[in-house]
Amino acid sequence: MKEIEYVEGLCSKAKKASRTLKSLPSSLKNQILLDLANTLEKRKSEILSANELDLKEGKEKKLSSALMDRLLLNDKRIAAMSFALREIVALPDPVGEVVRGLTLPNGLELTTRRVPLGVVMVIYESRPNVTVDVGALSFKSGNACILRGGSEAFYSNSVLVKLFHEVLQKRNIDPAVITFVDKTDRSFMLPFFQQTSAIDIVVPRGGEALIRFVGEHSKIPVVKHDKGVCNLFIDQDADPEKVIPIVINSKVQRPGVCNATENLILHTGYPFRKELLEALAKEGVELLLDPPSLSLYPKGKPVKEEDYLEEFLDLRLSVKTVSSLEDALAFIEKTSSGHTEAIVTEDISTARIFTSSLDSAALFVNCSTRFHDGGEFGLGAEVGISTGKLHVRGPMGLVHLTTMTTYMIGNGQIRG
Repeated sequence: MKEIEYVEGLCSKAKKASRTLKSLPSSLKNQILLDLANTLEKRKSEILSANELDLKEGKEKKLSSALMDRLLLNDKRIAAMSFALREIVALPDPVGEVVRGLTLPNGLELTTRRVPLGVVMVIYESRPNVTVDVGALSFKSGNACILRGGSEAFYSNSVLVKLFHEVLQKRNIDPAVITFVDKTDRSFMLPFFQQTSAIDIVVPRGGEALIRFVGEHSKIPVVKHDKGVCNLFIDQDADPEKVIPIVINSKVQRPGVCNATENLILHTGYPFRKELLEALAKEGVELLLDPPSLSLYPKGKPVKEEDYLEEFLDLRLSVKTVSSLEDALAFIEKTSSGHTEAIVTEDISTARIFTSSLDSAALFVNCSTRFHDGGEFGLGAEVGISTGKLHVRGPMGLVHLTTMTTYMIGNGQIRG
């Protein structure tokens, strides 16, 4: 089949290229990433032209405004990609880091060091900056990567990979270390999941349907970067001066990303619920309200129970009213996807109970859910945000793209 031949060809080249990365010095890897950062800035007109083609097709496909925002590249976002590259350069190279070192009683010298995983496949949707972020993180951590972006960002991803390849070739590095899947048909995705000898890990980041599809079909270990049904609880003791800025930022700044709030939980004791709902509506948020909130803001729409489980990735927000912290915790346990939960409160005891009672990748107090991000966490960028527990949870950065090898040096010892 043409699909299998295509996939095996790409995987073989990526596997071969991954072996050449192990011996690259950090200084050379860093210089290549700096070259790429400069190239993105110098060639931004080329990138923007390609992005225009994606945006045009997106409009024809009637993508939502939030998805169009995820797709959009402009001067500011290209500058942000370059900045992220420079942040990655500034981070210590995890490859070769000594995790454990000791001399055993029998004289054997044992050293455990970080080593690359090998070949990482990332499947993602919409956001072209992922191409640069994942490519750079994989490259610096000594891994070859196979990038399979969505069809909606095909032109943008293609030109970004082309620029990465140009920089690599100037330094005589095999461009297959950044392998791009230029077939967007799903039939070309399935054979990748059988390549257990070539691909070491698969990371899907996107909608619920994509995560489920990869999880059901892959024979390769999967690190799930699942949907972000993020909950934000406004306690009765919340500071009104903090509430509206935090809620607006959590929902409105970039509604199409996984760390945007989807469920707003309001304590009945918080006295400014009506003002908060009005502020959200003023920002263009479609409010899906339970009966108590609907009585405060009749212009909203009635919420359905299934809405609380949905990742909207849009200017839509479900609202739940509770009369106690216990009710809020029970609601979060029922609706959370394990991504991010946040509370706004001035009661230290309430905050402690909130953070000790829940089990998600991130738990925030008195700040926006939008801070759950690799860059904000000081990782430079991220492969994605893992909602699972093996082998990484939360933002997946450089160190999470490594595993460990133990080296032992002896002088003729044998085991008795």
